[in-house]
Amino acid sequence: MPMIDVYAAADLFPAGIDRQLGEELTLAVLRAEGVISPGPFHANNTAVYIHRMDQFTVQTAATAQARTVRVQIITPPGALSRDGQKQIVKEATEIVTRISRDATQAQRTWVLLTEAAEGGWGMSGTAFGREEFAALPLKHA
Repeated sequence: MPMIDVYAAADLFPAGIDRQLGEELTLAVLRAEGVISPGPFHANNTAVYIHRMDQFTVQTAATAQARTVRVQIITPPGALSRDGQKQIVKEATEIVTRISRDATQAQRTWVLLTEAAEGGWGMSGTAFGREEFAALPLKHA
């Protein structure tokens, strides 16, 4: 059950596209984690937060109105293999680029992968680590 944050200038993505962006990123992360058929447990607990910020909030040394996008994906401990990491960085970059409708956006899209510390992933009042995730009923897989 990853958490996904997308930070971008408010006008970078077309209006009304947030739901598509969220769904595509969610499914891409779950695939990278090895979840082939996400069930309700995954769908109800994987969240995407889309932060549309004032155009002057995103800056680089080159410009006060950067078109840089940051996608931060936080996963439970051990959820992504090295191949999964490579897969989600590639897919997330492709999704952002396609949805932004700017073929050059990939050059300005950063995907940051963060793995929660062992026991540092809480849900339903439980601090989850590898042991707790492994104990989840298979119906959630």
